[in-house]
Amino acid sequence: MTAEPITPTVSSDAPGSSASPAPRTPRAPGSPALPSRTAAPASQVPSPASAGGTWTLGDLPVHRIGFGAMRLPQTGGALVEDAVPRDRGQAIAVLRRAVELGVNHIDTAAFYFSPLRSANELINSALAPSGRYPDDLVLATKVGPARDASGAWVPHARTPRDLRAQVEENLRQLGRDHLDLVNLRILGTDSVAERFGALAELREAGLIRHLGVSNVTPEQLDEAREIAPVVCVQNMYGIGVRPEYDAFVRRCGELGIAFVPFYAIAAAGREGGAKTGAEAEELLAVARAHDASPAQIRIAWTLHQGPHLLAIPGTGDLGHLADNVAAGALKLTEEELALLDGVHRAAAV
Repeated sequence: MTAEPITPTVSSDAPGSSASPAPRTPRAPGSPALPSRTAAPASQVPSPASAGGTWTLGDLPVHRIGFGAMRLPQTGGALVEDAVPRDRGQAIAVLRRAVELGVNHIDTAAFYFSPLRSANELINSALAPSGRYPDDLVLATKVGPARDASGAWVPHARTPRDLRAQVEENLRQLGRDHLDLVNLRILGTDSVAERFGALAELREAGLIRHLGVSNVTPEQLDEAREIAPVVCVQNMYGIGVRPEYDAFVRRCGELGIAFVPFYAIAAAGREGGAKTGAEAEELLAVARAHDASPAQIRIAWTLHQGPHLLAIPGTGDLGHLADNVAAGALKLTEEELALLDGVHRAAAV
C-alpha cells in the first residue's frame, strides 16, 4: 500500500519566528490551544525522505520516514546506566544530516540520555543553534518513564504534578515554549484517565500542541479519546513483533490516528539494537531482490501496512541514516508482502 501525498505546510509559530501571530478566533471543543500553522510553498526539489509519503499529525504534516533519537546519546545498548557516551560531533552531524535528507519528524524524550549526553540537548544544539528550529520540524516527545541522574529507572510519573514536571523538563532541554506532540507512555492495563487528563489540561494551557499514547491497549486508546483528541499511537510493532496488534493497527488507520511503531528494526533486540544473523530466509530473499539490507526491508514493510504508519528508525551512524531514509522509496510486490506477512505471523516476539 502506498501513501497518498499531502501538500506540506510550514510553521509560522516556531520559537524566534518573526511572523505575525494568527488572529484569535473562537476555538472548537477539542481543538489545539495553539494557532494553526500557515501554509507555505512546497520545496521545488523533493527530498529523499519525501519518497515514503506524508501524513498529518493533527495539523502538522510530516514525512512518514522520521528519526528516533533513543540511540543518539550512546554507542551500544540504550537506556542503561553504564552506557558509553557517543561522540558529540558525530551525534550532531547525524541530526543535521537527517534534516538535510528531509526528515521532519523526530522522536525523543528527556529520559534518552547517557553519561555526558542528552538526546534533547543534542537536538537543541544541532537543529536550533540560533534559537530557532526549522519551520517544518515536528518534535515528538514522551512522558511517563523516569530515570534518576545516574540513569537508574525510577517509578513512572503518575500524578499531574510529576507529569507537568516532565513536560517542563522537555521544554527546557529542547528550548521550546510548547511541545509539538507529547506521548503518554503507559505500563500495564490500568486506567489512563487521570494521567491523560493532566496532559489534556497542559494542552489547553498551550504547553502542548497534540497528544498521543504509547504502549497502550485498544481500550486505553478509547479511554484517552474520550478526554482529548489522540493523533498517534506508539506501540512496539514490526515483522514478527506483536502480530496480535494487526487489527489494532488497522483500527488506528480507520480512526485517522497515526501508528508509530518502535523497535520495528530491532525487534527482539529492543534497546540493545538489531541482532545479527537472526533474520528469516524469506526476509533475506526479499532484501536480495531489492539489493537492500534486512533493516531496510523491515522499514519498507512497516510503511506498506497503511498510509498512517510512520517509521522512526534511530541510529548514530551517517551511513545507516542514509539507508534508513532510502528505505522509504522501496516498493514491495504483493508476493513479497505475502512472504513477509508469513514471517510476521509465524515469528511473534
